[in-house]
Amino acid sequence: MKILVGITGASGSPYALSFLKLIKRLGHESEVIISRAAEKVLPLETGLSAERLQNFTSRLYREEDIAAPPASGSAGYQAMVVIPCTMGTLAAIATGLAKNLITRAADVMLKERRPLILVVRETPLNQIHLKNMLAAAEAGAIIYPAMPAFYHRPQTLEEVVDFFAARVADFLGLEVENLKRWRGLK
Repeated sequence: MKILVGITGASGSPYALSFLKLIKRLGHESEVIISRAAEKVLPLETGLSAERLQNFTSRLYREEDIAAPPASGSAGYQAMVVIPCTMGTLAAIATGLAKNLITRAADVMLKERRPLILVVRETPLNQIHLKNMLAAAEAGAIIYPAMPAFYHRPQTLEEVVDFFAARVADFLGLEVENLKRWRGLK
């Protein structure tokens, strides 16, 4: 599977890094579009520069590179995940405002009816956020909030992040070995 990953400036870049590492480990191809704000948040939260992301992806695009392959449906991505997704990016996607490469690529995924997962990262949510989530969902996007689970009894923050990233990959239909699934209260 060829997956396009958008990384915006919301807190949550460890989710993106974990997701990219997992996609690579599973033998799938990814390409990344990073926003200017994410280029500042990424080192703060992970200690990595945007350039270091090239170790985990086939190509790295900047959001202002509006003529890059992700701007067209002919580029052949099977899915796109915006992880994390700022409320501003959500708003642009929900209203069809293709103002940069991330939002244009998301618009392409919607028009091509391909999976678009938005890992929204904000709390608390106001009415505008909720309306934009509904509008994006009605357009075909999947709203996948960055909400950790605890039934797998994580011992570290890294386990929480990795489990969430694995759930996103699983949602896309990728085979994730040893993904602990809810089995009830046994």
